[in-house]
Amino acid sequence: MSDSIGARYDLETFVQVSQQKDRNEGVFELESDRMLKVNLNNSMIWTKLGAMVAYRGNLKFTREGIFDQGLGNLLKKMVSSEGARLTKVEGTGKLYAADQGKKITIIQLRNQGITVNANDVLAFEPTLTNKIVMMRKIASMMAGGLFNIQLSGTGLAAITTHFDPLILIVKPGEPACTDPNATVAWSSNLSPQFKTDMSFRTFIGRGSGETFQMLFEGNGFVVIQPFEEFYGASS
Repeated sequence: MSDSIGARYDLETFVQVSQQKDRNEGVFELESDRMLKVNLNNSMIWTKLGAMVAYRGNLKFTREGIFDQGLGNLLKKMVSSEGARLTKVEGTGKLYAADQGKKITIIQLRNQGITVNANDVLAFEPTLTNKIVMMRKIASMMAGGLFNIQLSGTGLAAITTHFDPLILIVKPGEPACTDPNATVAWSSNLSPQFKTDMSFRTFIGRGSGETFQMLFEGNGFVVIQPFEEFYGASS
């Protein structure tokens, strides 16, 4: 039974409807579209720093150090936001992870690659190689959202979006332009360029309102969300 405000249950029904469920779907399971369950059996995964909301069993959490990905990523780790920082979870048990109520999508990579905004990576298996990529061309234009994580190989990754994601297919002669703050991920074979409509019209209120855009050309896809997320406020 529900009303205009939200669901209404007696206590027994509330527990029955909302309790955790074991679906035996593998390492990554969705308890809901906004809650990820990770089944660990003497194994490990990487999660976004602070993503754990609960766990059961014998799990160990180790915050990733700035040297963990080698010297090549040292500077990027030092200057990137917390969104690019990871936690290693290892042991046997069940981990529940979420990020500000955002919708979660589980992606199976099979010797493939995807580049994801660092703030939108929730978890991924250690079989995937991860590399921080910085958007150098836009670094002087925006306060945040400059760092992405490139995931490649074979394994599972969980990414987050505000509401349902939309995928734009990019083909030769059919490029896509997106708002950087609404862009979540793209196929790793694409290298976004940045364009601006900044002109005299921008300053007198006749511009498009979207001063900077990401331009994707070639063959691939871009994942966007119906929400502009600003990263400058993150710690």
